Amino acid sequence: MLYELYQILFKKFGKQYWWPAENKEEIIIGAILTQNTSWNNVEKAIKNLKTEKVCSVKAIADMPVEDIEILIKSSGFYRQKAMRLKNFCEYLIARYGENFIECMQKKEIFELRKELLGIKGIGKETADSMLLYVFEKSIFVIDTYTRRIYNALDEDADAFKMDYDELREIFEKEIKRGILNDFENIDTKELVEIYKEYHALIVRFGKGCKGKSYEEEIKGLFC
Repeated sequence: MLYELYQILFKKFGKQYWWPAENKEEIIIGAILTQNTSWNNVEKAIKNLKTEKVCSVKAIADMPVEDIEILIKSSGFYRQKAMRLKNFCEYLIARYGENFIECMQKKEIFELRKELLGIKGIGKETADSMLLYVFEKSIFVIDTYTRRIYNALDEDADAFKMDYDELREIFEKEIKRGILNDFENIDTKELVEIYKEYHALIVRFGKGCKGKSYEEEIKGLFC
């Protein structure tokens, strides 16, 4: 049913072209700024960074944290996020240099995931967003919208009490099963694109459900 939902959402909304960014460094910055806030607030912060020509990992690593705070204030929890952002950018430059994306992409997915999760301020959703959208690794991102949708699909489930990785593995397993029903094998690059698109479609659907019943909206999709 999870793969079928992906197909239905794609037919309804089409390609989402997510993550909205000019480059992968901007995705990294956005993934940290979007913690506990709306994307509209993140866009304002990103715009400020671009205006000051500091929307890059190296520039942020070199900036005083107080200057970062001013530019990202719209994203909320700006003092905490400024520290997290600077700490993360400093780590990337110190460990890998300015070619950090190329170096990190060579690592196996869960080795890289463990490394990201070991950095202060990087939780599973943030790490997996980077793994999927920056490093092109086949891992599904779980967010609040995903948990609400899963609850709507399974009335006996309580996705908000489920472990993040438990729910992630359910989605990945069902998506792969659905792909194999349609094709003879799974191409890793295509799987990455499906994970990206499905996550974006879930966000699109979730935003449209504001003030509405997820159960009723999901039911309407399958009718």
